[in-house]
Amino acid sequence: MEARKIIPAVSVALVRGQTVLLVKRARPPSQGLYAYPGGKVEPGETLKGAAARELEEETGLEAEDYRPLRDIHIDGRAENHAVDYLLTVFGAAYVSGEPVASDDAETAAFYTLAEMAEMPLADDVLEVAEELLGPRRTTGGDAYK
Repeated sequence: MEARKIIPAVSVALVRGQTVLLVKRARPPSQGLYAYPGGKVEPGETLKGAAARELEEETGLEAEDYRPLRDIHIDGRAENHAVDYLLTVFGAAYVSGEPVASDDAETAAFYTLAEMAEMPLADDVLEVAEELLGPRRTTGGDAYK
């Protein structure tokens, strides 16, 4: 079995208050699913630099305090890609701007954990959001009393 090429990629879980930014992906991989904005790392670019660039390109937003949260191996064969991706997910804090979908994002907006639970999400999106915002309350209305 021949080794598949692995392409470095990044995404940004941007937190604003008790919400996190998601884009609806307009193209594969994960077309039609909500995910964190991101994309491939360009030659000579750092992972952090790529994360900031992708966030700005896809949504027009600025962030600070970029920190790597996890690495996810994405098997490109699931969507007939010739390569695999090593996705580094960054957490970041919102600085300024209002989300505007561009590049390969169909929509861009901030969502709460409760809203995200009802949406078609890419792998690990809800798990990362829970790590950043705290676990979703599932015990009903008295969880906040």
